Amino acid sequence: MTSTHAFWLAGRQATGEETFDVTSPWDGRLVGKVSVPTDAQVEEAVAAAHAVRDEFAATPAHVRAAALDHVSRRLVERTEEIAQLISAENGKPIKWARGEVGRAVSVFRFAAEEARRFNGGEAQRLDTDLGGQGRLALTRRFPKGVVLGIAPFNFPLNLCAHKIAPAIAAGAPIILKPAPATPLSGLLIGDLLAETELPAGAWSILPVANDRMPALVQDERLPVISFTGSEKVGYAIMDSVPRKHCTLELGGNGAAVVLGDYASDADLDWAAGRIATFSNYQGGQSCISVQRVIADAAVYDRLLPRIVAAVEAQVPGDPADEATDVGPLVSEDAAKRVETWVDEAVAAGASLLAGGKRDGASYAPTVLADVPADTTIACEEVFGPVLTVRRVDGEAEAFAAVNESKYGLQAGVFTHDLQVAFRAHRALEVGGVVVGDVPSYRADQMPYGGVKQSGVGREGVRFAMDDYTYERVLVLTGLAL
Repeated sequence: MTSTHAFWLAGRQATGEETFDVTSPWDGRLVGKVSVPTDAQVEEAVAAAHAVRDEFAATPAHVRAAALDHVSRRLVERTEEIAQLISAENGKPIKWARGEVGRAVSVFRFAAEEARRFNGGEAQRLDTDLGGQGRLALTRRFPKGVVLGIAPFNFPLNLCAHKIAPAIAAGAPIILKPAPATPLSGLLIGDLLAETELPAGAWSILPVANDRMPALVQDERLPVISFTGSEKVGYAIMDSVPRKHCTLELGGNGAAVVLGDYASDADLDWAAGRIATFSNYQGGQSCISVQRVIADAAVYDRLLPRIVAAVEAQVPGDPADEATDVGPLVSEDAAKRVETWVDEAVAAGASLLAGGKRDGASYAPTVLADVPADTTIACEEVFGPVLTVRRVDGEAEAFAAVNESKYGLQAGVFTHDLQVAFRAHRALEVGGVVVGDVPSYRADQMPYGGVKQSGVGREGVRFAMDDYTYERVLVLTGLAL
């Protein structure tokens, strides 16, 4: 794992003049060295992608589907190796890393399926008015051009997959920039793509530094930008290129609502267990991790001790250990930020019920109650293993509490009442409502994205393909309809 990793330039391996180190957030050991592309090599990748865009858009669907199927199969074959790589560079517990590989397997498989059925065309009769007699419209979708995909560190394989797979399925060339902290998993996708017959230039994977991104963002040859990351950076990108198409998957402040009808011992045990697990999985470094619990007063006193016990049962430690539930954050600076926010909340009057301690890059699974509304942790995305719990009176107050956040990614609602489920779907200002579970559930084929400050556009393979393409109408004249 300590060899120097080449990057992928227009479908071939290449090296630059400099390298940077990738280290484990758990113990600081060197995981690998990564070669950095020069400015000239970045320009070569962009030029190649731009030049091949028409050829790639016309590539037969079976060729693109076969390539995607191949990557999916190869991910299965190399699951353990890749999971260990994810765990090493990201600090993710090995059991969660294996789950991430499994999700990426599905993403490429879904993309292969969509490549085969996408763009079948929709015929529309135009003779509904006199002027359209004998006319038929056929609508198809075509790529907008080269996609610039910018991936984050928290799912270093699967969120790269969510950029690359839909682009290939739609016939759009892609230049992927993996996160500087975790580039190795994304570069490994290149190993598998290189085994396929995709056109040269159709894809590049370039581990460039963040401060070199403005030039790529501004490049007119890259008309589509798909970014997953922070709110601040995402909206700065969109504001800098108002005429480009931007898909932004940004932050969240995930709320789990537990309503009064969810009241049996079995109900509360299930809710507490799911909340504890998914406030701490990935070290809390997921946009849809549970950060807020909003519990009806009718169940609050019985639910809270269950949550605390379930959180305290989470096992922190070495991510390579099969028993570990919670690994380190991506860096010590990230853990120090979480520590600062928790300390601020406690100083302002919040009750610390569990955790609240940092050790290097690790932060203990933490539960806070009675958190003042104006504290940072109540307003922002903590991106760490911290949970706040709040008592409310009834459904209306619970839904209003969810909507107080500037974010709107996903929410979970624990209820057995179907009418309440539909009211939640209508009332909650989020991109997804999960009934009977936490907001952290995501199926990779479903539309995924948020509202308000959580971004614009949707991922999920077919929905990303829609974002990467546009409708073009063909009107046929003089037909006997």
